[in-house]
Amino acid sequence: MRIDVLTLFPQMFQAPFSFGIFKRAIDNGLVSLNLHNIRDYAHDKHHTADDYPYGGGAGMVMLPGPVFEAVEAIKAGVEKPDELPVILLSPQGRLFTQEVALELSRQPHLIFICGHYEGVDERVCQHLATDEISIGDYVLTGGEVPAMVVIDAVLRLLPGVLGSEASPLEDSHAAGLLEYPQYTRPADFRGWKVPEVLLSGNHAEIARWRREQIIRRTLERRPDLLDKADLGIEDKKLVERLTTPKKSGSKANNE
Repeated sequence: MRIDVLTLFPQMFQAPFSFGIFKRAIDNGLVSLNLHNIRDYAHDKHHTADDYPYGGGAGMVMLPGPVFEAVEAIKAGVEKPDELPVILLSPQGRLFTQEVALELSRQPHLIFICGHYEGVDERVCQHLATDEISIGDYVLTGGEVPAMVVIDAVLRLLPGVLGSEASPLEDSHAAGLLEYPQYTRPADFRGWKVPEVLLSGNHAEIARWRREQIIRRTLERRPDLLDKADLGIEDKKLVERLTTPKKSGSKANNE
């Protein structure tokens, strides 16, 4: 996969992708990460990339010209430029989810535009970006951190990036539900013991326990996810059992 990032602060991306799994993915040729300084596409001597908003108001707005030229320069070397996803990170975009990450992971090439200041000129949204993505209902200083979040989530879904092909399939949200609890050594830590079933070696029982924990944890922490999840018959029975109030016992004697 090739990823191009347009930003006013390319140095922000150097450290996060210079270590661990993602550095290995880049070194092994699984991912190509290209950083573009939007100011390099400004034509004045100060490399101006922003200006005051029409109509007044606080802050500055990113100029459309440098952003358009940066994207057009990338597209000039692409075989099918019209099919290339151009993603603007914006608090007004569609909410980023694991499903969106999976959707993007199927693309061979992605362009990310990182807004800054009060945002980008609306013509970038209307005539250049093919998609707008938000990582949550809050506002950050710029689109750099959201872009890192999206790229991280997308890259780990690519074949060969993680050590185990099963790892991304078992993550929280991978199947629309939260992940089961994880334990490692020691089996007894300060009196807190690992559940016996995980030490039993009975893989069928372990699988059953993990599925039950997935349902329990999702119900406790993110019950909204259950409404959208594709649950089996046993899962639905478990949800019903866990959500049905227990009847209080009757008194032993009458007063």
